[in-house]
Amino acid sequence: MTIQESGTARPAGRPRSEKAEKAIIEATLDLIGEGMGVSDLSIEAIASRAGVGKTTIYRRWSNKEDLVVDALATLKAPVPSLTGTSVRDDLISLLDAMRSESGVARNRCVMKIAMSEADRYPQLMDRFVKRAIEPRRQAMRSVIERGIANGELRADLDVSMGMAVLTGTMLWFTKWGPAGDLAPDLAERVVDVALAGMAP
Repeated sequence: MTIQESGTARPAGRPRSEKAEKAIIEATLDLIGEGMGVSDLSIEAIASRAGVGKTTIYRRWSNKEDLVVDALATLKAPVPSLTGTSVRDDLISLLDAMRSESGVARNRCVMKIAMSEADRYPQLMDRFVKRAIEPRRQAMRSVIERGIANGELRADLDVSMGMAVLTGTMLWFTKWGPAGDLAPDLAERVVDVALAGMAP
């Protein structure tokens, strides 16, 4: 996801420096990744790490929360293109996107620290979920509903439960499972096990 996709309004007519934006986003992620929680994060610290002035940040983001939402969203890849050929193939594509982004140690660390403060910043996390997570949920829901409609999946399948089984299993491996590299065929294995109970 690119920084330009942000829904944050920016003043019209100001030239934007992509280099400065990237430096600010990276500084925000670095500070969080080093253990600085959202509550401790400050515009001053971000500006110092990025090598820019505070005014440069405020031209692009009206407050710290807006910046953090944009920064976290860059860690999530766009919803992958789905072929529609089979439910299995599309589910593997969706879950493999989770595996790929979780394979970066800094990404895992940043997300764990940021999510640990979800209760303190519910609006921030709600905006992040809508920006970066909800599109994936909708994509998976559409794939499963298509599978039910065309007979690839059981007619009585609980869609929400199916989604929970798939994403929950991936989260166990990517966030709470044994340390180490994630197997390249992890998404395929998870989908195949889940489909054993979801197929007709």
